[in-house]
Amino acid sequence: MTGTRTGGVGTSDPISVRIPEAIRLTGISRSRLYELMKSGDVEYAKVGASTLILLDSLRRFVENQRAASGSASLDGISPSQ
Repeated sequence: MTGTRTGGVGTSDPISVRIPEAIRLTGISRSRLYELMKSGDVEYAKVGASTLILLDSLRRFVENQRAASGSASLDGISPSQ
């Protein structure tokens, strides 16, 4: 198996992104993302010096906010490769 960023076999969607990509995907500020991480609303993993934001957790948070405000769904949104 060749090395991939996804860590999964046969999948092209990553399971995590670094903080700058999470900010780009959501449009929230860096400081707000750190607040969400601290409160446990967004899950993350530390791998060495890197902080990886778990995309499932990030999607779940945004979907919960969408449900609370009645906005459109995020289906089909994925990070750029």
